[in-house]
Amino acid sequence: MTADGKNLSNTEKLVSKFLDLLPSNSLVERANWSARLPSNNEAIVIPTQVNYVGKAANLYDGGYQLNGSAYVISKHISNTWLWDRVRVSGGAYGGFCNFDTHSDFLRELEMDDDTLTKAIIGTIGDVDAYQLPDAKGYSSLVRYLLGITEEERQRRREEILSTR
Repeated sequence: MTADGKNLSNTEKLVSKFLDLLPSNSLVERANWSARLPSNNEAIVIPTQVNYVGKAANLYDGGYQLNGSAYVISKHISNTWLWDRVRVSGGAYGGFCNFDTHSDFLRELEMDDDTLTKAIIGTIGDVDAYQLPDAKGYSSLVRYLLGITEEERQRRREEILSTR
């Protein structure tokens, strides 16, 4: 539950009573579900004025092990190469690169210290962005559901800050 201290205190007893009314065992049998989709080329056509084109690859199949530097590299690719190619040269609204850490094009990049520092600052700004209370609650819920611990988040921050 996300609320300020006063409202949390005021509702604590009511929420506790509500939780006590819930069954202690699940009344629903747990189902096994696989979110893996077949690896096919696919196009989704929707009526919109903005088009999206995506490309994905499973880096883990090639032996990649997650490191916080992947976030810095993604930020750098979004702010430089994709911006120049998609926005400036292509005239599109923009482009972005995202590394999904929860899924089952990194290449050697060379950048000067100033460019690296900007990419690291931008990445930390994304990881630890300011959030209003409702967004903090939602983010906390998502991390809980995905099993992301504070220790893991801190390790990623340290990896991001130590990117060379």
